[in-house]
Amino acid sequence: MPTRSVAARALIATLSLGVAAHAQDTPANAPQAKRTVLDKHDQSGVPGKEIIIGTAELPAGAVIGWHMHDGDESGYVLRGNLVLKTRGQPDQVLKAGDHFFNPRGAVHSLAAAPGGDGGTALSTWIIDKGKPLAEPVK
Repeated sequence: MPTRSVAARALIATLSLGVAAHAQDTPANAPQAKRTVLDKHDQSGVPGKEIIIGTAELPAGAVIGWHMHDGDESGYVLRGNLVLKTRGQPDQVLKAGDHFFNPRGAVHSLAAAPGGDGGTALSTWIIDKGKPLAEPVK
C-alpha cells in the first residue's frame, strides 16, 4: 500500500484534473479554486470505502464546475460566502458556519458568492475506494 503522502499526491493530481476539466465552463481569466486533500483513510469495518477530508478555497469569482462524487459529501463553510448549486434544487447561499450535504451522485457546483471576497469550505467524503474523488459532469 502506498504511503499516505504518495496517495495524497495522487489524489491532489486527480482533483487538479477535475478542476481543469471544467475550464471550458468558465472564462480563461477566471480565478481558480484551490482544492487540498488533508487526510485519507480506509473506512474501518467497511470494505471498499475510504474517507477523505479536504478544503476548497474559492477566491472571488471562482467556480468549481458541475461534478459528482461516488459517495457522500458533508461540508462546512469555514469563511466567506459561497453558493452551492445542485441540479433540480434551489441554490443554497452559504456563509461561514453553515453546513451542507451532497448525497452520492448528486450533480453540483460550488461558487464564490457574487460581490464577495470568496470563501473556504471543509468537506469530508466517504467514497468508493479506487474511484476519483470528483467526476466532472456536463
